[in-house]
Formats: sequence, structure tokens, C-alpha cells
Amino acid sequence: MERFISLLLEVWREACRQIELGPSLERSAAILRRRLPLDAIWIRRIDLAGGAVETAAIARSRAGDSPAPGRSELAPRDLERLLAWCRRSQIAHLPAARMQDRLPGLLAPGLEGDVLAGPLLGEEGPLGVVALLARPPRAFRQEHEELLAALLEPFAVALENDRRLREMKTLREAAEADRLSLLARLGRKELAETIVGVEGGLRPVMERVERVARLDVPVLILGETGSGKEVVARAIHTRSRRASGPFQRVNCGAIPAGLIDSELFGHERGSFTGAVTDRKGWFERADGGTLFLDEIGELPLEAQVRLLRVLQDGVLERVGGHRPLSVDVRIVAATHRDLHAMIEEQRFREDLWYRIAVFPIHLAPVRDRVEDIPALATHFALRAATRFGTPPLVPSEDDLALLVRYPWPGNVREVAAVMERAVILSDGHRLEVARALGPLPPPRTGVPKRADEAPALADLDAAMAAHIESALARTRGRIEGEHGAAVLLGINPHTLRARMRKLGVDWRRFRAR
Repeated sequence: MERFISLLLEVWREACRQIELGPSLERSAAILRRRLPLDAIWIRRIDLAGGAVETAAIARSRAGDSPAPGRSELAPRDLERLLAWCRRSQIAHLPAARMQDRLPGLLAPGLEGDVLAGPLLGEEGPLGVVALLARPPRAFRQEHEELLAALLEPFAVALENDRRLREMKTLREAAEADRLSLLARLGRKELAETIVGVEGGLRPVMERVERVARLDVPVLILGETGSGKEVVARAIHTRSRRASGPFQRVNCGAIPAGLIDSELFGHERGSFTGAVTDRKGWFERADGGTLFLDEIGELPLEAQVRLLRVLQDGVLERVGGHRPLSVDVRIVAATHRDLHAMIEEQRFREDLWYRIAVFPIHLAPVRDRVEDIPALATHFALRAATRFGTPPLVPSEDDLALLVRYPWPGNVREVAAVMERAVILSDGHRLEVARALGPLPPPRTGVPKRADEAPALADLDAAMAAHIESALARTRGRIEGEHGAAVLLGINPHTLRARMRKLGVDWRRFRAR
């Protein structure tokens, strides 16, 4: 057996070097022909689910010679006989006719010659069979059986690698099919978000995006909920040198306080109850790419301290770990909160502000980008029609007049929802924008009222503004928190801010009192 050692090493090298099984077997056959009377060699894969064996690869010395069929269906009894032989891990050495009787499906009918066969086993059981053919008058000897026994392991490794490669290909094809299906439903050619308004109200924003994207410095996006902060963050990523790396989004406000460290920085197995495995945090997952920290103003102070340390040093430790880990991550943060006010109230660290706000980008709400509303409405109407399989419809001039007048407290997200509703309510001939909007609110300041509009609405607005100002005076301008105006008024802080903007109430006037 010692004289076969160099040959065995060469076969091992080919089995590990080649990604695909076919080329690997061809090169291995060329090596084996130097020592064996080899006319053909083939590997057949066992398909347990399909009850069959199929040829995975073949190498033969004569063109046109086909010693094995493509696929052979087996009766349950014959399949079990083949599996039982594989589990015994025995080499079979028989003439072709007798081999066909002993191991059905291994050979093509009518094949002549001397056959050596051996099972290929994986960690979970039989993978397949390798067979060697020597045509008359040549035949295999006892030493060739010993050589094949030694070759079973590298051939099994090659077959297992081939199986994994096929699985990866199947998963990739499935993912591509899902991607194309999603694009079809969204009416897009690419998954990247369409940015509507780059030539209108968003032009200043996109100019700042283009300026900062390639500089790899932290960016802070400031804007109301639903105004498109994540779309801008992705635009920064795709225009940066990290575009080929991961883009990870974390909603800081959605992480329970007790899990923030584990989510951001990861944890080691056994570091706390339920930590049954090691887990990478969002920083490690975003290594080499961009980490989008959405609603960063929601982080508690303790987490802000640890976040600041990672941003300063680029090094973190997992929960329960003692080994520093280096990460290369670009931070893009976003918030709808007034971080300056939070700093004054000592609810946000000033040093963290200076670290994340190297280049702030202010994203205006939709009501301040009136010129973008027609394009947004048209975009979302056509996208909804594609998703719902309805005729493509666009807003009329009357529709656009209603849309421009509406204040859009929900911003871009609300525009999308309203246009989807208008498409659903449509009769196939025109959008039902008025019904989708519902009762319109009073006109914004500076917009003339209709002649038939009751003047009492203005008085009601004035009374509401006075009531809010009274609450702000009592809380010294504080809106949120246990002692904020929202609690006094029994209203959600986001809703209160929207009403204050609509009524022209400025909380800063009460902060100095």
C-alpha cells in the first residue's frame, strides 16, 4: 500500500482543490490510470427522498462510452439493499452482470467488464457510490480493491462538497426568484428605495448626501417620523465606499432596556439566563458596512455611555466576554426628537451628540415640501396599482389640489397609505383621493378660507393653542416625560408636537420663563 501513498495524496489534492465534482473526477481519473486498468469511473448520488440513484459525475477513456444511466428509479426493496451494503462499508468486486444483480441501479444494462464499487458515506449516512470499470481483457486485482478503499474518503468529501454547492445554488435561485417577485409587486427594477423629490424639495438634502457619502464620517439625520430618514441613510450607504458591505438598521426605541447591550454588542454563551450560544451584536454584523441607528434619542443614558466608548475606540466587548473586538463600522444615526432640548434636560449626552452629529442633515416634513407632493402621490399611486393588479391611475388636478392642502402629519408614510387607499377605493377609472383623505383639516396659516367656512373653526384653534400654551407654561416648555405637557393634556407627545406645529405654538418661548 505504501507505493500508492503519493497517488492517494494527489487524489486528495484534486478532491479538495476543485469546486465542481465533474472536473475533480476527470483529473482524479487521469491520476488513477497510471496505476489501474481504468476505462471509466463514475459517482452516483443516492436520492433518498426520490427513491433513486443518479449520476453526479463521470470520467471515461473512450468518447461516447456511457457506463452509467443518468437516473435510475429503484423499488423500495432494491433501495434498502443498496443502503444496507453502503452501511457495511464494503468494497464490491464483481463482473458487470453480477454487479447489476447485487446492486441494482449502479450500472447501465448490458455493460461488460470488471467492476469495483465502494460506498461514499457522510456524517449523516450514505451519500452515494463510486464505481470503476475495466473492460476485457483487463481486470482489477486485490491491491486495486485496497486502493479503492483508501480513495472512498476523498471521493465522499468531493461528493459532499458538490451537494453543498448545489444547495447553495438552489438557495440562490430561490432568493433571486423572491427578489424578482418582490420587485414585480413593488413595481421596481431594483430593491433600492426610489427617492422622489431629488429635483424638488429634497434637492438640498441630496446635495448634502452626495457631499458626505464618500467621506466615511458619522451622519445624523433629523426629521419627523415617516419623513424618509431610512431612505436617506440607505442613499448615503449606496454612494459610499462601503456600498458592497452590509447595511444594518437598528430601531433603538424598539429594544427593551435589559437587552440593549446584547443587541448592540452581542453576548457570550452563558453570560445570562437564556444565552445558550454566542451571538454577534449589530456592530459586528455591520462590520465593513454601515450601521443605521434609527431613533437614537430613545437610548437610555447608560447605553449612550457604552455606545460612545465604541464610537471613540472602534472596540467593543460582548456581554460576558473579556476579549476586545475591533469593528469597522460607519454610523448613520437618525431621530425625530429635539436632541438639544434633551441635552438641556440631561436625557442625552452632549459628548455623544458631538460624536454622531459630525455632519447633520435636516429632512423637512412633507408639508414644507409642497412641490414634491404631486410626484410623491403619482409614484405611490402607480406603485399601489402594480401591487394590487389594478389599472394604473394618476391623481387629477382636483386630486392634487386636495393633496397639497392636506398637512400630512404622517409625512411620506402617510402619503403612501393614502394613495394605496385611493387605489383600493377607485372604480378603475379615477382615484378616490377625497374619500381616501377623509374630512380635511382647516387650511394652514396663510391659506384663504372658503366663503362658506364657519369662522368658529378659527376660534376653536385659538382656544386649543391657548390651552396648550397654558400647559407648556406649567411645565416650562417640557413636552415629553413624566412632568411634560403631553401628560397634563392626556395626549401622545408626537400628536401634541404635530398640533403645536399646526397651530404655530413654539415651546421655546416657555423654556426661558
